[in-house]
This record gives sequence, C-alpha cells and structure tokens, in this order.
Amino acid sequence: MIPSSPTVLALFAHPDDAEFLCAGTLFHLAHAGARICIATMTAGDCGSSILSAARISRIRLKEAARAAEMLRADYECLGERDLLVFYERRTLSKVLELVRRVNPSLVFTHSPSDYMVDHEITSRLCQSACFGACAPNFRTGSRPPAKPVRSIPHLYYCQPFGDTDILGGEIKPSVLVNITSTLEQKGKMLDCHGSQQAWLKAQQDISHVVEPLHKMATRAGRLSGFAFAEGFRQHLGQGFPPDNLLGKILGDLVRTGKS
Repeated sequence: MIPSSPTVLALFAHPDDAEFLCAGTLFHLAHAGARICIATMTAGDCGSSILSAARISRIRLKEAARAAEMLRADYECLGERDLLVFYERRTLSKVLELVRRVNPSLVFTHSPSDYMVDHEITSRLCQSACFGACAPNFRTGSRPPAKPVRSIPHLYYCQPFGDTDILGGEIKPSVLVNITSTLEQKGKMLDCHGSQQAWLKAQQDISHVVEPLHKMATRAGRLSGFAFAEGFRQHLGQGFPPDNLLGKILGDLVRTGKS
C-alpha cells in the first residue's frame, strides 16, 4: 500500500552528502507530494583547512538549510562532530528519537560499506533506529519523548562514492532511479554548499563538484538504461518491509536489477 502523503527521511553524516547521493530522487519524491526531512549527524566542522571548526560549522549549517529549502524540506543537525560519529547509546538515542519524531515511511542513508567511517557508523545507527523505533521499551531520554512508530520504515542505502567498498570490491545497486529530469536541480542544490569547493580541491583534488556528480549519475545510468540515475540497495533483513516502496511511488522512473 502506498501512503497518500509519504514522509521521507534522508539521514547522512555531513552536509552535502544527501545532495551528492540522492537529491535527484528526493526531487522526484517531493514532486510526488512527499514530506521530506534531511538530517545530518554533524555540521561538517572539519570541512575546511582555513576556517575554525565553529566558523565552518555555522557556514555549513546555513548552506544545508538553504539547499533543503529547494526541496521545501526540513533540515536539522544532530550535533555530533566530524570523525567522532560513534555507535553508542547517546548517538543511537538521538537517531532513534529522530526516526520516531519524523515517523517516515521511507528512509535513505549511507552504504554500510563506504570510504569513511562516519558514513558507515551513520548507516549502522540508521539501521538500528529504523528497527528499534517501534520498541516502546527503548527510551531515548528526550523530554517530551516522541511516540514509538507503528511499523519499521522502508530503508534504502545510497551508492557509495566510487561504487566500491574500502577494498575495491564493486557495489552494484539493485534499485535505480531515473534522474535525467532532476539532474540540473540536483546540481543547483549541491551548489548551495559553496564552502566545500576549496576543501574538496585541497583534500581530494576535485576541481568542481559537478565532476563527481555527473560521473556517478552516468555510471548508474549505464546500469539502468537511463541517461542519468541514482542507485540504491534496499535493506531486506528480517522485520524490514520487503516491498519496493520507492518503485511504487515513482513508477516508471525506477528500474530494479540484481545486486
């Protein structure tokens, strides 16, 4: 059954992760009437070689909020620090409280295997929070606490940068979304994160964000038969819903394949 007005949570480690990994799909979902919330574990406090942690955090929070406005989405930061995203009770409580409060039917997060540990831990926290958000005996300590959700949401892992795990093994998406018509919007949303241009050039020798954006979209497009696409894998572990809700909502924009 397709929710009449689906709620979508995009939970990632840092500002601009959602834009790189699933913004084209989020635009389609927004056009389909979905309410969207984008959340990050950190404010991106290590995302500069020049500015202080406090200053770059303020800048990046404003950039993230501006990007979310393009989707008419809510944005919030859970207040962790770059390189210090840990799987522990405190952070799990934050993420679980977020899932309960947003009560999404569909969730996007990082690949369980990714190039940096902040991404991988965020993915694991998200998985546990989605699974446990309906368990009333897990108390987050929030005052007042959000009510437990009634069911486990559909969980999708975005393709990691480079489409490989940390040992170079290929990761193939099993769900692909046609973003040919939303690629330009995705690029404009990513352009909101102007502070990261210099950082990506200094750290990863990326001269402009449009390069990896188009590279990823082209690779996924070749796998799907679309000109440009975003790739995902659905979490199908015990207790999680097995139907492809993303495909039901977006219809012909979605193609599936073997991972």
